Amino acid sequence: QVSLVVNVASECGYTDSHYKALQQLQRDLGPYHFNVLAFPCNQFGQQEPDTNKEIESFARKTYGASFPMFSKIAVSGAGAIPAFKYLIDSTGEEPTWNFWKYLVDPNGKVVKAWDSTVSVEEIRPYVTELVRKIILKKKDEL
Repeated sequence: QVSLVVNVASECGYTDSHYKALQQLQRDLGPYHFNVLAFPCNQFGQQEPDTNKEIESFARKTYGASFPMFSKIAVSGAGAIPAFKYLIDSTGEEPTWNFWKYLVDPNGKVVKAWDSTVSVEEIRPYVTELVRKIILKKKDEL
């Protein structure tokens, strides 16, 4: 599977546009070959203050989010969880705000990282290309 790992926040200026686009990407490409992996984070501007249950409920009800939502975590600094330390070490890119996006290939290799200002639509071609490679490989194996 291809994964797009994103640190999400419910009260950010990027919330509406990103959640809508992430859900559209999930709908278009998931869940067999692709998943958005959402990690709520309250490190930037205290914009994810709610509980895990409230965060998930907000994303599912407001945006129809069908992708996996994880527990609230730290994504940068000394308290960053190991998964984000790996993403940061692999790319040299550490989140400085909400909605950083990391593209991970089926082998767990981090392909690329984008900051909050880059829209999901701008990175869609990268995701689509990786998913296309999986489908073509499976087709060749048939």
